[in-house]
Amino acid sequence: MLFTFFLLLVLWILSGPLGIHTTTTALLGLVVLLVTGVLTWEDVLNEKGAWDTLVWFSALVMMASQLTELGMIPWFSETVGHWFGGVGWTTGFLALSLIYFYSHYFFASNTAHVSAMYAPFLAVAIAVGTPPMLAALVLAFFSNLFSSMTHYGTGPAPVFFGTNYVAMGTWWRIGFLLSLVNITIWLGIGGAWWKLLGLW
Repeated sequence: MLFTFFLLLVLWILSGPLGIHTTTTALLGLVVLLVTGVLTWEDVLNEKGAWDTLVWFSALVMMASQLTELGMIPWFSETVGHWFGGVGWTTGFLALSLIYFYSHYFFASNTAHVSAMYAPFLAVAIAVGTPPMLAALVLAFFSNLFSSMTHYGTGPAPVFFGTNYVAMGTWWRIGFLLSLVNITIWLGIGGAWWKLLGLW
């Protein structure tokens, strides 16, 4: 088990130079554990929560990457930019931040969301007159705060959801309420603090 752990660690670190995809590395680790008898096929089949997570997360990540490849995310970012051309920066930035935050309902991971939308939204925010440091920080904070809104919104969420302790409707309802609390704290109290610090 220890050998497999270090093997996977090395292969994941060197995946770029070696040209080995991370998924291939994970499957190799599983094969090594099965061949050496550390795990049996029964052990693998009995991990129902892991299989549930794999199916949910893989499908949702694939959908998010397809949205980007098919041009939906660039089109969406450009369209949002046109909406706020003649608006004052405070109104425009507040609206941009909320759209950025709640568009996470369409993403299965923070990484996919940030890589697809952070830079375009930051560019639009600066173009409408938002102080650059303020825009960068708020969008960066929001890139973490929107994680808990859905049962698929970040890497650990499907794992927690797969334990069946929280119903999907309950998760979405509490996630939305927490999003309102987070936005109020970070834009309300945080905004006042950032004003004192001179960020805007």
